[in-house]
Amino acid sequence: MGESKGYIQIHISGKEGIHELTPANYDIRQLREMLENVEDLLSLDGKNKQRPIVSYEILEGSVIHRFVTTLQMVAQFGAVLSLVSQTNTLDGLDLPTATAFENIQKIAKARNYSFEFSTSLNPSETEPPLTISSYTNFKRREKLWADGEFYFYGSVINAGGKKDANIHLDVKGVGLLTIASPREYLKNQEKNLLYHECGVRVRGRQNIETGEIDFKSLVLLELVDYSPKFDENYLNSLIEKAYPRLKDVDPVQWLDELRRED
Repeated sequence: MGESKGYIQIHISGKEGIHELTPANYDIRQLREMLENVEDLLSLDGKNKQRPIVSYEILEGSVIHRFVTTLQMVAQFGAVLSLVSQTNTLDGLDLPTATAFENIQKIAKARNYSFEFSTSLNPSETEPPLTISSYTNFKRREKLWADGEFYFYGSVINAGGKKDANIHLDVKGVGLLTIASPREYLKNQEKNLLYHECGVRVRGRQNIETGEIDFKSLVLLELVDYSPKFDENYLNSLIEKAYPRLKDVDPVQWLDELRRED
């Protein structure tokens, strides 16, 4: 007996020119755009590599996208829709999910479309929908995001680009980061970066409440000398520099104070 399934449905209504929107005049570019956004919508814990299989069909009326998947994923997404509907903001959502909703909001305003999101855990019941249209304004509050500087270490997979220069850095535990890079800075590097271990100092945006980093906002500030090998002499030199400041500190008392602050 197969696993029980539910579905997530996105009903798009609007016009293409003077004609009502239908699957017949719904361009493949719009379809690709929608599928990419939905994949981000369903990365509910930021780990879309581990999500279950999601199957897809497009239906008449005007255009209906239906995504069939596990009941657990449908229920999770239904909770997201409920949260957005109740708060009328995208605050509190994982960054990929919030960004996907913002992208759909932009499409609604640009094309005068209406997107109705709904979920169903069984064929006879559909949860209350969430509607995004040219009249709504779903977005993250800007004050929750601040600029910051970060360091990442990993292997350079690619560097350069014909139009927008960037480097692709494979960071253990994070994944592949695309970091915008000044073309002249990359041009003036004396050694080939490709497939070398590298440290980078970058500028980007971070959520001041959750600490989440917007990985799509990263801009390279500088490359950092990086050696993954343990250097005992370097460590001892740091300890020697720090010792005068720490010699009078009682480590037990210091740890107790840290625990009380928590």
